[in-house]
Amino acid sequence: MPEQDVTVGQLLLAEYQSVKDEQKARIGFRDNLLYVTLAVVAAVIAAAAQAKQASMLLALPPVCVVLGWTYLVNDQKISAIGAYVREDLGPRLAALAAPGGGFQAFGWETAHRGDARRGSRKAVQLLVDLLAFCAVPLAALVLFWVDGESGALLVVLSVAEALAVGGLAWQVVRYAKGE
Repeated sequence: MPEQDVTVGQLLLAEYQSVKDEQKARIGFRDNLLYVTLAVVAAVIAAAAQAKQASMLLALPPVCVVLGWTYLVNDQKISAIGAYVREDLGPRLAALAAPGGGFQAFGWETAHRGDARRGSRKAVQLLVDLLAFCAVPLAALVLFWVDGESGALLVVLSVAEALAVGGLAWQVVRYAKGE
């Protein structure tokens, strides 16, 4: 049986397929985190309303922070994969395909970023992320504080939760700016 040589180009294409598969899986997981967050929020609010216990709303901030952080980390990895394909993998493959230059591999990775409405979509996505993962738990905390029928320990816990939500909001904005 003859031995087959694997070319650098084949290896780069295999790597491309691998990172794109990871990116696709992360996109699906990230997007589902928004639906999970909405379901958890609805369930906690319904349970708190039915039990008439504002203290049950204290479950929302930690859940939203964990889900929001997981969403943010996956979103960052998705972007990092895109940057890797655009800035590293694509140019290496293009250099193999056309050693003299003039060829761009994976043009879609760059082309879709030039859309005139990309900035407004990113701004709306930032707003959605802040609403889902930060504004909702902060609203729950405000309702808890307004209720005023809790012990000092729960109030201290709620302040810690507010700080955690604030930290997440800062990270969401920071990541959106590309820092």
